[in-house]
Amino acid sequence: MAYKITDECISCGVCMNECSSNCISEGEPYKINAAECNGCGACANVCPAGACVQA
Repeated sequence: MAYKITDECISCGVCMNECSSNCISEGEPYKINAAECNGCGACANVCPAGACVQA
């Protein structure tokens, strides 16, 4: 299942650096392209704000 980034995002970029699918783009908040997300959860494991959640 793909992940999404909630409004809790602090735009720190940690998730983007950890994503093996390169499906996260910068913004306020950052965005995950659900079609490219492999559902590995690496972003959720490193997010200090808890903003990466299963969609």
